Amino acid sequence: MADPIPAIPAAASTPPSAFDATTSTTPSGAIEIDSEEADSAYASSTSSYATSIASEVTKGIYENGRRYHSYGQTQYAFPNDEAERERLDMQHAMHTLLMEGRFFWAPIGPAPQRILDLGTGTGIWAIDVADRFPSAQVIGTDVSSIQPSWVPPNCQFEIDDAEQTWVYASQSFDFIHNRNFVCSICDWPKLVKQSFEHTKPGGWVEWQEKYPEFRSDDGSLKPGMPLFQWSEAFFQAGNKFGKSPSSPKLLKGLMEDVGFVDVEEHVLKLPVGPWPKDERLKKVGMFEMMNMLEGVGALSMMLFTRALGWSREKVELFLVDVRNNVKDRTVHSYYSFYVVYGRRPEEKPVK
Repeated sequence: MADPIPAIPAAASTPPSAFDATTSTTPSGAIEIDSEEADSAYASSTSSYATSIASEVTKGIYENGRRYHSYGQTQYAFPNDEAERERLDMQHAMHTLLMEGRFFWAPIGPAPQRILDLGTGTGIWAIDVADRFPSAQVIGTDVSSIQPSWVPPNCQFEIDDAEQTWVYASQSFDFIHNRNFVCSICDWPKLVKQSFEHTKPGGWVEWQEKYPEFRSDDGSLKPGMPLFQWSEAFFQAGNKFGKSPSSPKLLKGLMEDVGFVDVEEHVLKLPVGPWPKDERLKKVGMFEMMNMLEGVGALSMMLFTRALGWSREKVELFLVDVRNNVKDRTVHSYYSFYVVYGRRPEEKPVK
């Protein structure tokens, strides 16, 4: 099991830099490569990196051997079965480590009263935040009921589709959070607008989203390599599916357009594999390598078969090459992880 990740208080006004040039990057901003890592074997087992929580699951639909949600009007392209739940919990550990032990970077203050977690998945973020703020009511929503029944008394889960009209009262949340809605939302402007409408004046909204365009700073990931091809296919499939993977790049502008102020965008490099010299990023990279090896099928199967017209066999054969590329210790790949947050301004008093 991975080392425990401390829940560092997240109220600081300035987020820590996830890539401090004194410890983990070169002067050019590239992640420093651990030259000794090329001589060591990558871990052969992935089980020690996955965290599993007991949960209750509603009936779903089955396709290509995986189970998907059956609630709501929007088709979510990724499964909700046991393998996917374990992968999501592993991602939570990885993202928290990438963000230096913090669950979020928005300076929400020490005593929020109501927090909404959109697309809560297994609910692990909501549970951790409920423990962090015992006086707050934390609500996690998702189209799949895969959350545990044993939760903190101030945490609850609801089945809801974030793309539909929200049932909550306007201006009712101090903090609204989402992580990893990329390639899941058809109408981002509507979603961002609803988040603004349901945030209290002075409250915050934060998005943590992957931009899965794989690249390398040293040219070790080349066009034509399977991982590079997967990235291209994922973007093509997402666009055809009606859910563009490019959404993280648009969030800052969308938030400003609806009225958020103090909007900040932080773009972090998320390495794939334990090639960084920095120990924290090395562990992040190991998590993401395990995530790709175990989860690339979940990320690809429905999108590639439905949007690109690939057969299941073609997808599976292609992913064999992708996984081999991920394990190639000479390839120093990464992709971008966006953390974007903003504040709803205080209402001006009526004169």
